[in-house]
Amino acid sequence: MPLTPETRSLLDMVYRVGAPRFHEIPLAQARHSFEKLQFAFGGEKPAVAAVTEVPMARGGGALLARLYRPFDTHADVALPLLIYFHGGGWCVGDVASYDGLCRRLANASHCAVLSVDYRLAPEHPFPAAVQDARFAFEWTLDNAELLGIDPARIALGGDSAGGNLAIVSALALRDAGGAQPRFLLLVYPSTEILSERPSRRRFDDGYFLDRETLQWFFERYLPAGETEDWRASPMRAASLAGLPPMLLVSAEFDPLVDDCAAFAQRVREEGGEVEYREVPGVIHGFLTLAKVFPESAQTVALAAYALRERLGARAPHAGG
Repeated sequence: MPLTPETRSLLDMVYRVGAPRFHEIPLAQARHSFEKLQFAFGGEKPAVAAVTEVPMARGGGALLARLYRPFDTHADVALPLLIYFHGGGWCVGDVASYDGLCRRLANASHCAVLSVDYRLAPEHPFPAAVQDARFAFEWTLDNAELLGIDPARIALGGDSAGGNLAIVSALALRDAGGAQPRFLLLVYPSTEILSERPSRRRFDDGYFLDRETLQWFFERYLPAGETEDWRASPMRAASLAGLPPMLLVSAEFDPLVDDCAAFAQRVREEGGEVEYREVPGVIHGFLTLAKVFPESAQTVALAAYALRERLGARAPHAGG
């Protein structure tokens, strides 16, 4: 289908005013621009039962995260948990700019949500974010009682770069042979750094995530050029078998859409369980821009349903 009216209107505004793109401005300004976009168009921030800043202590410091407990849940109930990694090309984005999304996910799914402030490139290039994502899962398991969550009902999720981190963490945990997440929630994840699939060319200019912006992210995250490392490009993993069931949502007008579809197809071919949904008429980034895209709320509802089903979450009136 064509671009939705909301998508067309946003793109017209962005390109008409000549807003500088990430690769054209200093890093600090790029991060500020990303935050402004999320705060301007991120939509409502509904009340939840509790929001707690969580320092995950480790040698020499702490990895910071924010824990959301859904509205009307009791403090003494061990909830299922979604560990969420934000998007932003591994270079921009933070917990604060994803506050509204995580609140909506928590309330709709009846799950706690732990939003992780992993280290960003270029100050902390690959594999720092990968290490942080796995550490967040393992620390959460060790501290489940403190967090008030059920360690047997943990999902990993994220959008864009965050979806990449969720996949890579699940692959590493599979290979380690220990505890693993029960489910993966992935929204337009980056599955392959170097790709020649048609959507990379079809949507490389004028659709928000331009070719130069992608390159800007990749060069900062992978200064040593580790594009073939499966921890950067999980499509390059020797096997995708044994991953948890997953919901993978993509956007029709996204340069990554063909990569997402190919990843889902390969998971199926190797025996995995994947529900793949391509949202028509929208662009990369629509999930967090709820004030612009009605598809954001629809995707949150879809994700919340999947989380409830896979993690056994129940509304408070149902006894959970």
